[in-house]
Amino acid sequence: MEKIMIIGNGGSGKSTFARKLGVVLAKEVYHLDALFWKPGWEMTASDEWKAILTEIMAKDSWIMDGNYGSTIEMRARAADTIIFLDYSTSRCLYGIFKRRVMYHKKSRPDMNGGCEEKLDWTFIKWVAGYKRKKTPGILAFLDEMKTSGKEIHHFTNPRDTEHFITRNNE
Repeated sequence: MEKIMIIGNGGSGKSTFARKLGVVLAKEVYHLDALFWKPGWEMTASDEWKAILTEIMAKDSWIMDGNYGSTIEMRARAADTIIFLDYSTSRCLYGIFKRRVMYHKKSRPDMNGGCEEKLDWTFIKWVAGYKRKKTPGILAFLDEMKTSGKEIHHFTNPRDTEHFITRNNE
């Protein structure tokens, strides 16, 4: 496990898991939200975004957390390990509301300064529909990636991720 990609619904704990795994494996962690969003919630231009990711992917080892469907294939091809946090919708909705309360009027640790935590109906609906709309395609994509020799981990509850961290810390 040298190049690790972590994906999953909003509120599933991708960034927290990435930080913990980064400590255990002594690897640099890249939070895609912090790389994509500039202060004031300004998006990074597509060509600049791909250049940033290409530079990171060229490194010997890394952990990246985040979805960003437009670049998921290029990141997956560069990764040797893909971890999918596939938690229940209620768990993820709880996660985004908890995060909103915890970081009210401030930026969370995995985000750029100038991007105060926010929650809107568009994001709530995206999280609520993720399991139904996104998960089937992700599972099919992960099956494809298995055939290309990728190490795939599909966790359906936080207990599984904690066991994974514990196993890798021994």
